[in-house]
Amino acid sequence: MSNSYVDWEFAKVTGRTLVPAGPAVSAEEAAAEVGAIRETARRAHGPVAETSRLQTPDDAPEALVVDRPTWIAMNADSMGAMLGPAFEQIMTRHGTASAPSGFASAIGGKVTGAEAGALLAFMASKVLGQYDLAPGGTPALLLVAPNLVQVQRELDVDAEDFRAWVCMHEETHRVQFTAVPWLRDHMVAEARTLATEMAPDQDRLHELTSSLREKLPELLSSGSGGITDLVMTAEQRAKLAELTAVMSLLEGHADVVMDDVGPAHIPTVAEIRAKFTERRKGVGAFDKLLRRLLGLEAKMRQYRDGAVFVRGVHDKVGVDGFNAIWTSAETLPRPLEITDPAAWVARVHG
Repeated sequence: MSNSYVDWEFAKVTGRTLVPAGPAVSAEEAAAEVGAIRETARRAHGPVAETSRLQTPDDAPEALVVDRPTWIAMNADSMGAMLGPAFEQIMTRHGTASAPSGFASAIGGKVTGAEAGALLAFMASKVLGQYDLAPGGTPALLLVAPNLVQVQRELDVDAEDFRAWVCMHEETHRVQFTAVPWLRDHMVAEARTLATEMAPDQDRLHELTSSLREKLPELLSSGSGGITDLVMTAEQRAKLAELTAVMSLLEGHADVVMDDVGPAHIPTVAEIRAKFTERRKGVGAFDKLLRRLLGLEAKMRQYRDGAVFVRGVHDKVGVDGFNAIWTSAETLPRPLEITDPAAWVARVHG
């Protein structure tokens, strides 16, 4: 039934068609880069575990080094698995009478599949690595080889150090979810709940269409949270803020660990961080426009807040005190606490 909403196979085809080609490398260079990334990912295990004081289980799968089309295919599968149950609940809530006909369903699925594929194609040229939660499947740490090569060349930084720096960040994401087993299910459940609640009824859909027409110019010229700011109710924005607080924590924690590991293992870490931070602002008018529409600019600010939060908690209660954050969903930071580490410390540590 969920396929009537999004044709994920068509999304894969669209994504593969639209995604830009990666940097020019020979077959030998590509093979050497894949091997180097894979080995660097292995070497990241120890330093990340020592710095974070979290341990990835010994039987955890190794990182997968992938190209852009493979990243698109894996993320389309994960998105389908993530959103499928939400679509089922939406159909149940709205009643079968509102279900589209077979023909309309097929056409609609192709349209939304094309939209999803276009988004995946854009992201596939930007993402360096990702811990794929793979709802219903096997989670995996993904490292996108062509993007590592492209960004390293653009930044003009040491290739070995850059690989190590990225792998430290992504290994931190892996240890977050493997050392804290309940976290994956929690994030999947929260995302599905939000997706279900955001589905508008017919009246709300007309209202949103009118709102988008009126406010799109404002959206394009402001630093808002993207289209979601226009389509969400106050209650939905509050729910998204809770999820974003946890995402900010995860990204901020990974940034802190990668930089703390750096001086002992990555000689040029300060240069890499400075250049990469500048790059995060986006390059080119079209890229900046897409980032604004998708709310990525706001998310970058929230990720910076996450790093400030982690360091603020470290300063007050140390790494072990910070790791109390992984105890349960109740000890995760609340939206207002992300910008107020002392409030989290007071609530959790007393």
